[in-house]
Amino acid sequence: MVKSIENLRKRKLTGGARKSNRARRAFEKDGYAAEPTLGATENYKRRMRGGSIKTSLRSAEFANVKDNSSGKTSKVKITRVLRNPANRDYERRGVITRGALIDTELGNAKVTSRPAQDGVINAVLTSQ
Repeated sequence: MVKSIENLRKRKLTGGARKSNRARRAFEKDGYAAEPTLGATENYKRRMRGGSIKTSLRSAEFANVKDNSSGKTSKVKITRVLRNPANRDYERRGVITRGALIDTELGNAKVTSRPAQDGVINAVLTSQ
């Protein structure tokens, strides 16, 4: 799905379509959203503007969970995605984003990293 660019697709006062005076630039191109889900761990790399490379997570099986009471961090298997306040549809599909509540072997944990940007899931145990 291609997103429209703000000023390339203006309409006339009558509602008629106006021809674009230029084409889309390379820096305006858009890709698909990285929506990490539960499954076998799979990363992929994207070239960003300026030549930097961003590692994104397509699916994940484990999370680095920190226990605030002891201060210890451990790699734990994710059982399921409980809630995702970012988007109700993400919650239904089991997409893991920052702020999502996941069920792990240690208990419920809140995701603190941005899996689609960082390529890893870091989480903190909640008291629930």
